[in-house]
Amino acid sequence: MSSGSGSAAFARRDGALCCEDVSLVEIAQRFGTPTYVYSRRAIERAYEAYANAITGRPALICYAMKANSNLAILNLLARQGSGFDIVSGGELARVLAAGGDPHRTVFSGVGKSEAEIEQALRADILCFNLESVPELQMIERVAARLGRRARVSVRVNPDVDPSTHPYISTGLKGNKFGVAYADTLPLYRRAAQMAHIEVVGIDCHIGSQITAIAPYVDAADRVLDLVDALGREGIHLLHIDFGGGLGIRYRDETPPDPATLIAAVLARVDARGHGRKTVMFEPGRSIVGNAGALLTRVNIVKHGEQKNFAIVDAAMNDLLRPALYGAWMDVQPVAQRTATPITVDVVGPVCESGDWLARERELAVEAGDLLAVLGAGAYGMAMASNYNSRPRAAEVLVDGSSMHCVRQRETVEELFAREAVLP
Repeated sequence: MSSGSGSAAFARRDGALCCEDVSLVEIAQRFGTPTYVYSRRAIERAYEAYANAITGRPALICYAMKANSNLAILNLLARQGSGFDIVSGGELARVLAAGGDPHRTVFSGVGKSEAEIEQALRADILCFNLESVPELQMIERVAARLGRRARVSVRVNPDVDPSTHPYISTGLKGNKFGVAYADTLPLYRRAAQMAHIEVVGIDCHIGSQITAIAPYVDAADRVLDLVDALGREGIHLLHIDFGGGLGIRYRDETPPDPATLIAAVLARVDARGHGRKTVMFEPGRSIVGNAGALLTRVNIVKHGEQKNFAIVDAAMNDLLRPALYGAWMDVQPVAQRTATPITVDVVGPVCESGDWLARERELAVEAGDLLAVLGAGAYGMAMASNYNSRPRAAEVLVDGSSMHCVRQRETVEELFAREAVLP
């Protein structure tokens, strides 16, 4: 499956939108709304596109699980041999609970705590992606206390513009992520002298929802320059991690497929004489983004003085991307009506003007209709909250003609079960 197509996951049959062989109408009847719906077939094919591109050479795909960390999805990917890119101790716990391999897991993120570092060392993860000198000192201190050596890779900030939304651009000088390019060699020299640190790799990640190859190649060349410089100093790396961030098609984007991207990066690796090193990639959105949809029901169609509103039972707490990034999401009616479409904003019931899922869409819609917000498999449920004391949605994974509830809908009582009133 191409990273820019969700057609393998959601298509119409007899006019009704389906996920694989299951009608979304049937899913709504059985599990209610709002509900996230995922296609097993689409997830597995998206992963295979990466795995096939690295066949025959030392390489590892580490799924960036911040995109979607449902245990069922993690388990599917673990079964396929995927590694994992984590950014918290909670995500590490999920990897282990889902049957993932800690030896194929890398720990990224700028703010790892001592407790998280200890947790990861005890699990014997593949490596930490370092992002600062204080973090290096913290990892050395924890590893010494445990009597271990911590494997580390330095996340380099290559100062490459990925031409994406500023909130998801991570490889520029003004971003909080990574080690400044000019500071990288001194940090490696320092790490190489530490008794409880083992330098094993180098890492970079320049952003998310990237739709061009050129930024990856530019970043790869800058990273490979550092690999060469380190080798001249006697610091020989085992792996080179090029990160993730490949975009998907939400509207009219035309991202390259994983095979084309990986071939371009590997060509630079081979040309520079590093073909024997393990190469790593950390895709997230391109694995799960187009494999998921948010299923929601229209509560009210409100005709305002200047606008019409389709008020649905999903909201910004269920899907934050439109409110946070101004993101465009494809909204489709589950059952097509023959009525004349009207221009509506699709909004939720949350008490914020920023609570919208789509603006100015032409939809033939009435109260009670089902809508599907497509391309919602990444950064949907993973970013959901309980704002306005709203229980989070159910999650359903479709496998051919079968559907499995992989997360039950929360109840209101569960939201305040850990709270207490004063005596």
